[in-house]
Amino acid sequence: MKKFSQWNKQSFGTTIYILLILLCLFSCDKKHIPLQIIEIPVVSSHSGEPNLFTSDNGEVFLSWIEYLDDTTDVLKFSKLVDDSWSAPTTISAGSDWFVNWADFPSLAVDKTGNYMAAHWLQKSAEGTYDYDVMVSTSTDGGLNWTEAFILHNDGVNAEHGFVSLLNISADTFFAVWLDGRNTKTNDTHDHSHGHHGSMSLRAAWFNNSGTVFNESELDNRVCDCCQTSAAVTDKGISVVYRDRSDEEVRDISVINYDRSINKWSESKILHSDNWKISGCPVNGPSLDSYNSNLAVSWYSIIDGEPIVRLGVSTDDGKSFNDFFRLDNGNALGRTSTLIKNE
Repeated sequence: MKKFSQWNKQSFGTTIYILLILLCLFSCDKKHIPLQIIEIPVVSSHSGEPNLFTSDNGEVFLSWIEYLDDTTDVLKFSKLVDDSWSAPTTISAGSDWFVNWADFPSLAVDKTGNYMAAHWLQKSAEGTYDYDVMVSTSTDGGLNWTEAFILHNDGVNAEHGFVSLLNISADTFFAVWLDGRNTKTNDTHDHSHGHHGSMSLRAAWFNNSGTVFNESELDNRVCDCCQTSAAVTDKGISVVYRDRSDEEVRDISVINYDRSINKWSESKILHSDNWKISGCPVNGPSLDSYNSNLAVSWYSIIDGEPIVRLGVSTDDGKSFNDFFRLDNGNALGRTSTLIKNE
């Protein structure tokens, strides 16, 4: 039998469904229109780790991993066309991938639909958390994909994952990820999770030829395994993530890249929830943007009460002045945020 990672692979049966939920509306005579759920099937079997991506021109793509057999995983994608998913296209396949429900592959597509980038995780050594971020690109809408390359340049057998991908312009892409190079020391021979140093937050740009440039460390101590999120703004790029203080307070932080001066800002806590927790909650923030406007949602626990909060910025992420609580109690988090542009 194939050995699974910390989180077992979860089969989604013979078909992956995306449920498009039409909000309940009211007609002029106040009569209630029933909620409708439309199922749009994807041709797939024994699959998991689905992820949606919407390009700048509004096209919707779905990527997922298909478990071909006990040793081989396949990364595929489909495009939503006329309320149906296109025939699945294979991006890559491998027998040495790191697969789990929380740290899933992703796909980014430019507004023409031609330039694409995809990432997945591949084992680099025998340790449970020794794996690299692999990236492949396409210039013809996903018909052909380049040979995969490693996103980071450290060469350390450690954890690298929780990636957020963005298309910046044509064949230029941006990535931010959690990096475990500092969790390993030269005399470390065990494979424990994050006991020898802190996970860091790193970012880089890359192009279709596999050239990675401007890699940098954004934060040297972050939560070990919470999803990251990033969005393009008028001024540059904003990134949100779960931070980690020396006292184990794990609140959400934001950091901004200003392309006019080619420089990252200092990171800052988005909202002082003061959630102190001794382990990673595996529950990251979600960010979306429109021009200079940003919206971010996240999960936290305040005075023992779980909540989901939304923060809004109108100045490219420099300040977040409006905060709203979204849940009605018993929140679970793992949010997704989308700004509707009209």
